[in-house]
Amino acid sequence: MMRSLLKRARGALTQRMDLVLNLYPPYLGAGVRVRHISDDYRHICVEMPLKLSNQNYVGTHFGGSLYSMVDPFYMLMFLKNLGPEVVVWDKAASIRFKRPGRGRVRAEFRLDQDDIDAVWEALAQQRVYEPVFEVEIFDDEGQVVAQVQKTLYIRKKER
Repeated sequence: MMRSLLKRARGALTQRMDLVLNLYPPYLGAGVRVRHISDDYRHICVEMPLKLSNQNYVGTHFGGSLYSMVDPFYMLMFLKNLGPEVVVWDKAASIRFKRPGRGRVRAEFRLDQDDIDAVWEALAQQRVYEPVFEVEIFDDEGQVVAQVQKTLYIRKKER
């Protein structure tokens, strides 16, 4: 009975993960908004307006806020798509600033079946897999504001 209730509660939380992330204090303060999470966790859209709490000295988006808006999503997407028998962590990241962000910025994350299959194929041959993914942050004119590379650490859980 209790297990069933916990499973349903987790399912409800998963269905409203956008709400949970939008209320996450660092995102709330910076104005990061999760606009879409697909049911299969293979597509996520986030955005962030320019406001006093996320701008730097010269009035453009603070680099740390730009990075934070894209930080957890590939890890979350793989956790949801690979299931409980794997460990997924963010291992490394780099950000390359291309132009000042002066208004609303947005980013989209996508996984396809090939990405998921690549993990299982790699883990069948090696203990740890460290894929690298890139996400671009765009302004409202479609110009790239920043490029972020994320390296994940993925391995099967030890029994």
